[in-house]
This record gives sequence, C-alpha cells and structure tokens, in this order.
Amino acid sequence: MQRPQVDVPHYTYRVAWSVEDGEFVATVAEFLSLSWSAPSQVEALQALEAVLADVVADMQEQGEDVADPISERSYSGKLNPRLGEKLHREVALRAAEENLSINQWVVRKLIIDG
Repeated sequence: MQRPQVDVPHYTYRVAWSVEDGEFVATVAEFLSLSWSAPSQVEALQALEAVLADVVADMQEQGEDVADPISERSYSGKLNPRLGEKLHREVALRAAEENLSINQWVVRKLIIDG
C-alpha cells in the first residue's frame, strides 16, 4: 500500500536568533530533534526544509510512520486535563472570583498568559 506523500512546507517551522550560536536557528515542531543554524533566517529555514525532506523520504522508504503536519491534523476542541483536587479547587475559586466558568477562565489564561 502506497503512503500519501507529505508536503514538507506544510510543517510548522520557527526561526529565532540564538545568542549562543550567533546565528538563526530553524526548528520544526513535528520533529523536535531536527534544527539548522545559519547566518540568515532564510538560509536556516531553507536548509532545515531540505534536511526534513530527506528525513521524511528516508522514513517513508523504511515504511516508518511520518508525523502529519500540525496544520493538517483535526482537533475536536475538547481538552480534558487531569488536575489534583487542590489545584482544581484553586482554579474553580479563581474562575468564580472573575464570574467565569472554569473552561472560560482556563481559555482566558491560555490566551492572555500564553
């Protein structure tokens, strides 16, 4: 059975300046072990995309599962974190103090404090 081709540019990239390296470092969220540094943002991103294309091709040749790009995954919108009793009580109290449901309070905190 032929696996669908993965479109490497659809992965989630980030390029940031690294003081330690004195260069820009590109990373890809779906493959945490991969990164590439270069003097410019464009060079770092292009080099990482080339490396990732090789990695994905090798994985597919070996019959390994390749992670789908985050942008192409489906999400239900539901999140059910497990909290201890004490933390759950604290979150409920803070939500009540702001006249919000627990879900509204958590979403607000994630967006504001993100």
